[in-house]
Amino acid sequence: MDLLRRLMMKGGAAALIAAAAGNAKAQEAGATTRPANIPEGHPGDFDFLTGEWRIDHQWKRTPTGEWESFTGEATVVSILGGICSVEELRIPSRDFNGMGLRLLDVTNKVWSDHWVNAKSGVLGVPGQLGGFANGEGIFDVNDTDGETPVIYRGIWDQITANSCRWRQGASRDGGAIWDWGWIMEWRRA
Repeated sequence: MDLLRRLMMKGGAAALIAAAAGNAKAQEAGATTRPANIPEGHPGDFDFLTGEWRIDHQWKRTPTGEWESFTGEATVVSILGGICSVEELRIPSRDFNGMGLRLLDVTNKVWSDHWVNAKSGVLGVPGQLGGFANGEGIFDVNDTDGETPVIYRGIWDQITANSCRWRQGASRDGGAIWDWGWIMEWRRA
């Protein structure tokens, strides 16, 4: 990997971590306490993602429900002894870039997954909380759509040395039914 790009990503990660720390002060104490249903997180859980990737995206348009396909790429680095994973996602055909920031709260042993869209530069808070069990990582965040409670879920699965899948869905009935709206098939470059 190009040394300059790696240094820039580490610098960007440091800025994001500082922003996350600032946002954490605004959250209630204990907001990242690991709920009983989240597997215990460990340094290096995201190391499978480190490297250069080509990604096939499937994205569902709303409200039509039609699926679109497009390609992208990502560079991912693991830093801070495996407690931080930084992803730079690039989708040139859609003029879209962003950065994923995954942090392990070492004390509470829970991972948080945050997103920054390059057009806004704003760290998405709260991040999805989760962990890995049986070769699958599940990350949830509770939100609302108007008056309706919604659970947004991201899942990492089908993890091998050279590929993995990420998908994102929403549930408006407490997790009984999921509407999957974005699927990313990752393969090593």
